[in-house]
Amino acid sequence: MWNWWRYAFAFVIVAVFCQVPMFCTAQSPTFINKTDKEILDYIVNAEGYDHRIRPYNHTLVNVTVMLLSLSSPDESSLKYEVEFLLHLYWTDYRLEFDDGGSHQYLNALMHVQKIWLPDTYFIKHGEFKTPQPDHMALKLFRNGTVVYIMRRYMVLNCQGNLEIFPFDNPKCPFAIESVSHEVSELELKWNENASFVSTKALRSHNAYLVKNDTGICDKQHTWRGNYSCLRVLLVFTRDKSFYFSTVFVPGIVLVTSSFISFWLDVNAVPARVMIGVTTMLNFCTTTNSFRSTLPVVSNLTAMNLWDGVCMFFIYASMLEFIIANYLHRKLPKGSRPSSSTHQTDMLRPTATLSQVGRWCGSIETSNQKNTSDSNDMSSSMARERGTEGVEGRAGPSLSVFSWLKRPQLLIQNPPSSQRISKNIDNVSRAVFPILFGLFVFGFFLAYACIEPRRPENWNLSSENVE
Repeated sequence: MWNWWRYAFAFVIVAVFCQVPMFCTAQSPTFINKTDKEILDYIVNAEGYDHRIRPYNHTLVNVTVMLLSLSSPDESSLKYEVEFLLHLYWTDYRLEFDDGGSHQYLNALMHVQKIWLPDTYFIKHGEFKTPQPDHMALKLFRNGTVVYIMRRYMVLNCQGNLEIFPFDNPKCPFAIESVSHEVSELELKWNENASFVSTKALRSHNAYLVKNDTGICDKQHTWRGNYSCLRVLLVFTRDKSFYFSTVFVPGIVLVTSSFISFWLDVNAVPARVMIGVTTMLNFCTTTNSFRSTLPVVSNLTAMNLWDGVCMFFIYASMLEFIIANYLHRKLPKGSRPSSSTHQTDMLRPTATLSQVGRWCGSIETSNQKNTSDSNDMSSSMARERGTEGVEGRAGPSLSVFSWLKRPQLLIQNPPSSQRISKNIDNVSRAVFPILFGLFVFGFFLAYACIEPRRPENWNLSSENVE
């Protein structure tokens, strides 16, 4: 009798406890016809689960980064805004469940505060646009695999080789590291299937991604100790068309415009002076407006060389005109009159007009040999009065450039100084364009083709990332 009651009591006890799935089987709990909320409420709030404890003594977390957009607030800056999705994959055996295949995964986004998450943060990035991460998804699979996706928007502080700016390739590094767990407790690892994924269209506001590289951090990235750390390196290229349309093409146009004065007559003083001064002012204005957007540094070697050489050619064309005009106005030593009065008249524009009038009057008087003396006297007096009238009217209205002019007299053998001035213009027409063309060709060959291919501009190894 006693044995019968003992077996009956044991049967009742087993039947009662078998109503709870976790006591009926050593496998994961079975949830048939249960919603994802009911399953998550049970798993997360079950006794023995603590989100402050890691699932394993050595937890492995796989990481994947997917870029969404790239932008630059300023084409000439060294800051780039990057928007990306950070994917984290790990396995938590405490979150295993069996729903009979009714759910592909559980959406645990509303339980993000109750599930253990890796304590990751970003180092050497710059700043975040938003202080808190934007949680995008938290998926829980039947085997305990957890997929956590968050969206971040960072402003990267990049390093560029400003010596060859704007032909450099800015490097933008950042790293992901565990906050409190060393590598023996928590290890971050790039997902082998897709360690770094980027979308096809990443062009926005002149920011172009040309290379990317991922790897394990070294001492240059972390300094706190033996913590798990992953690095990301983004290499951008600048929009060259922006700099050609803003800096190089306007500079070439202004410099070649200053060479136009070589084809003008040496006595075209207002035109040649205006060309030189106008090109100089326009080049200074264009350079200053562009320089205001550049970082204030002293190693802009390429830009300093371009501005200095262009300014030199514009200023040299002005000096060439001054030298040529001076030699053209310089009188030969043997042609100076002995009389000081005549010498003064030759140097003043009014005296020169008077001499031209008397010279023309003497030719006309010699041709009128049959005219009476009285008529000759009256004609000569009339011509002198007319010449003096012209002289008085022309004197006050002379241009400010009249001191650079000399009369165009009929000289069969011009002085050697005039021949030299014309030869200077002739030589300048060929020398200046050829020298400037060689400089432009050498400049773009060195800074646009050769320098960007050096190892310090393209090497993506961790030793060169600071």
